Amino acid sequence: MPELPEVETIRRHLAPRVEGRILTALEVLDERWCRPLAVGEIADAVTGRVIERLGRRGKYLVWQLSGEVFMFLHLRMTGTLLLDPPARPPHTRVRFDLDAGAAELLFVDPRRFGTGELALGEDAHDAFFAARLGVEPLAPEFTGDYLRALARNSRAPIKAFLLDQKRIAGVGNIYADEALFRARIHPLRLAQQLTLRQCRELRDGVVESLEAGLDAKGATIDDFRDPDGVSGSFQERFLIHLREGEPCTRCGTPVRKLRAAGRGTYVCETCQPRPRARRSPRVRAARA
Repeated sequence: MPELPEVETIRRHLAPRVEGRILTALEVLDERWCRPLAVGEIADAVTGRVIERLGRRGKYLVWQLSGEVFMFLHLRMTGTLLLDPPARPPHTRVRFDLDAGAAELLFVDPRRFGTGELALGEDAHDAFFAARLGVEPLAPEFTGDYLRALARNSRAPIKAFLLDQKRIAGVGNIYADEALFRARIHPLRLAQQLTLRQCRELRDGVVESLEAGLDAKGATIDDFRDPDGVSGSFQERFLIHLREGEPCTRCGTPVRKLRAAGRGTYVCETCQPRPRARRSPRVRAARA
């Protein structure tokens, strides 16, 4: 699934090529893309408007159009955007036409989970994200102290905590694994058990992993490409993710794969010690 670095890579490639141009047509080829909105409803709302800014919030691409109209694109598992490809690829779900020359932007999505949504006005824009997303991990307010305040009352395993978009926006499976390895924290440790020092180290691990992903223009494991069709290279720099059975890059212990938060998770249990099982009150009383 494209995560924050992949979505931001797309945004950086597209922004200078679409901002200031007019969206002359929106052709939705798969009505599920915008459901429950009708195809005509979203097309009528955005067609003919100037693309004032292409932004990002979490894993969403935010199209700010003239007249305070906002269109939110989420790539989900396999979505990507291709600008002026030589031929229309299979699994094209949406076509965007721009003015000022031949410019065709295609939303390509083999698994068909990607979505397009609409907000009319700043208040609707703010309400949409307030209900769905937490702090931006690359924003100044995301500090170790802030992370500790978020985590201190959560009984979720820290891997699940990091994947909760209502807490931290944009971190997915790849970057959670990489961040936890950098911070030497086991993915099954409860979020509320982390010390302030560990939260500060985890905050740094999250930021360092995301910045490394941005520097490599994202990770391409299956489908991700930038709008020019170029794959990212962060998969060549993984410290822990997808390295099952390989020696840990820090200590040489074979990397294990386990399930955490319902996702395949990679861990070195020498560098990231597994938390001890907690005894129930009944067991402790029986042993007393």
